[in-house]
Amino acid sequence: MTVQKDISLKHYNTFGIDAKAKYFCEINTLDDLRQALQLKEYPNNFIISGGSNMLITRDIDALVIHVNLKGIELVSEDENHVILKVMAGENWHDMVLWTLDKGYGGLENMSLIPGNTGTAPIQNIGAYGVELKDTFVSCQAMKIEDQSLQEFSKKDCQFGYRDSYFKNVGRGKYIIVSVNFKLTKRNHRLNTSYGSIEQELVEKGITNPSIKDISNAVVAIRKSKLPDPKELGNSGSFFKNPVLSAKKFSNFLKQYPEAPYYEVAEDAIKVPAGWLIEQCGFKGKRFGSVGVHAKQALVLVNYGDGTGQEVLDLANNIIHAVHEKFGIEIAPEVNIIK
Repeated sequence: MTVQKDISLKHYNTFGIDAKAKYFCEINTLDDLRQALQLKEYPNNFIISGGSNMLITRDIDALVIHVNLKGIELVSEDENHVILKVMAGENWHDMVLWTLDKGYGGLENMSLIPGNTGTAPIQNIGAYGVELKDTFVSCQAMKIEDQSLQEFSKKDCQFGYRDSYFKNVGRGKYIIVSVNFKLTKRNHRLNTSYGSIEQELVEKGITNPSIKDISNAVVAIRKSKLPDPKELGNSGSFFKNPVLSAKKFSNFLKQYPEAPYYEVAEDAIKVPAGWLIEQCGFKGKRFGSVGVHAKQALVLVNYGDGTGQEVLDLANNIIHAVHEKFGIEIAPEVNIIK
């Protein structure tokens, strides 16, 4: 393990923000991680993995630790299920494709989500009606304070909508080093009802879809709506979809009967934040070096030399405009480094 100085983080975050790390090291083993956390000359640490769910608005005056732990291990299996241990530095989409090639089901709806596996539990990532918690068994995390390893069950992680223990009480205390998933070997539970999956399958003439068919449909839909971070800096969906109470939603629907929505519980209705933002006139608009994607208003983009602060200013303007027009609070999904 080598500590470098004054390293650009442009290629370590999907927004492509050219922030500087005062010190930087790459971690390939658990021993490397322990060693990095024990370096007394660098009392402040900043952890980065795939860099897909963050917006960096400043230079990082700390030791930036890039977690690059690799490996996928079959922990156990029976006639119907497997349990896999996936190291934190594995690219999420590549890992999903690996499971599909093995015939394991459960992650197909979350194909093409950017980032690495270790950060997935922090956000409880999800897409097209499926969330990480649906296949999550446990994760192993290193406590920053004493470098001990701790196992976190699903209950321990306190998963919520794009939320977890690691975003709240456990924030800044642990580094996730591996994640265990329980996936199906047969009798897969297919989820095709959310978004445009069914329509995409119909257009392809698929009436009896496999898990790979669903993955391919999701990939096609995402590619048609979302920009490739390698070509246009972004962090995927920047905002959470707001969830309204039945009473508030009823009042909202009277004013906007054309609004799309999804019932998630008896007293919880999700309204697409992208629709709200589009109604406020932001979709496809450019503001200097940053803007709102032309095909999906949930996605904020960096056209090349935008700063994190410019993206944050745009996000705050959008939040204000949505509240002014609809009386609805939308909140960022990404982790903002201020």
